[in-house]
Amino acid sequence: MEWYYIIAIILGPLFVLMFVGLPVAFSFLAVNIVGSFVLMGGLPGIKQLVLNTVDSVSSFVLIPIALFMIMGEAMFRSGIAIDLMDTLDKWFGRLRGRLALMAVGGGVLFSTLTGNSMGSIALLGSSLTPEMEKRGYKKPMSLGPILGSSGLAIMIPPSALAVVLGVIAELSIRRILIGIIIPGLLMALLYIIYILVRCRLQPELAPSFDVPKVSLSEKLSATAINILPLTFVIFSVVGVIFLGIATPSEAAATGAFSVLILAALKRRLTFKVFGDTMFSSANISVMVLLIISGAITFSQLLAFTGATYGMIDAVMSIDISNEAIVFLMIMLVILMGMVMGPLPIMLITLPIFIPIVIQFGFDPIWFAAMYLVAIETGATSPPFGAALFVMKGVAPKGTTMGDIYGAAVPFVICDFIAILLLFFIPEIVTYPVDLMFK
Repeated sequence: MEWYYIIAIILGPLFVLMFVGLPVAFSFLAVNIVGSFVLMGGLPGIKQLVLNTVDSVSSFVLIPIALFMIMGEAMFRSGIAIDLMDTLDKWFGRLRGRLALMAVGGGVLFSTLTGNSMGSIALLGSSLTPEMEKRGYKKPMSLGPILGSSGLAIMIPPSALAVVLGVIAELSIRRILIGIIIPGLLMALLYIIYILVRCRLQPELAPSFDVPKVSLSEKLSATAINILPLTFVIFSVVGVIFLGIATPSEAAATGAFSVLILAALKRRLTFKVFGDTMFSSANISVMVLLIISGAITFSQLLAFTGATYGMIDAVMSIDISNEAIVFLMIMLVILMGMVMGPLPIMLITLPIFIPIVIQFGFDPIWFAAMYLVAIETGATSPPFGAALFVMKGVAPKGTTMGDIYGAAVPFVICDFIAILLLFFIPEIVTYPVDLMFK
């Protein structure tokens, strides 16, 4: 049977099951069971499916997913994140567009502490958006910066999605985590430039207003209490990886432990906060692990049937440049992100894309960084990006989806610019990685 028939037989039912509302994990499980039975020789194929599933979730490299979830949940439930925003507010003062800039600054800091983009939208949207509109901010400046900056959680370690990508694509998680830092900061810089330029050209979008004067000593005191301790958390995750002291799995453990210690020192680690943190993070982690097990088995099924290698041969024979093919892959991820969540996209595309990228001779870490930016871009792209609907849930009453779409577009354009910069200047990703592993 030709490879394209096999892919159609496997992917077709998968898309149908997800379209009718079956959870992603169960959609993959159903396709894997039927595919293994039909394409791998009946019961022996089912036995191999069970073995592959067990092997896929018993890997040490999956530990960071659960631990990063604990970090994020503890940050939000203990109120440490709120303290961070209050301190940033004191420093921005009367700067025009300061609340929009606070959203970007908060997005960067939250991403280094939680890796949870939807949680970042929920917190920033519920706390900053009402204050922005109260101060006369128009929708493009009250909604857009929160939508854009929340996606930085994907791009700045700790990033649970980067860990998932590394597991599915069988790439070095440590290299990916280091490679995405500068691209994430580049995206934040593009957002800041856009906000400053547009507020200068259209000051009515973010009118200036008087704020209580805060003395330098009060700013320094708030920084010492609410931000300085967070540098220990950041070092316990990113620093130990950079210095080669710990693996990503070990760094995730030290990071989760440091957040819990910080919450305890602030006398906020109550039994309820601890219990809610563990319960919520366990729920999310189990769901993610189920999906990953299905994805890995799915990729093995494609490889066993020869569909993966058939597609690679077909792509290699296309009469366009290898660079153009890679760029088309990234654009496809963005289009899929408009209608699907990040995990299903990864599970479907990575087993096919990564072998092609490697066959072309490109650095897969460079491709992984662009891939994550594309995932974030799709999540904030109209009309069906998941982040848009989370924003709708926390936005003030009267906010329409049209308002959210209009606010998101400029930040999607910033993401496109970031993708182009990474595509034409791979050293943005590869140089820090090569420097660390030289």
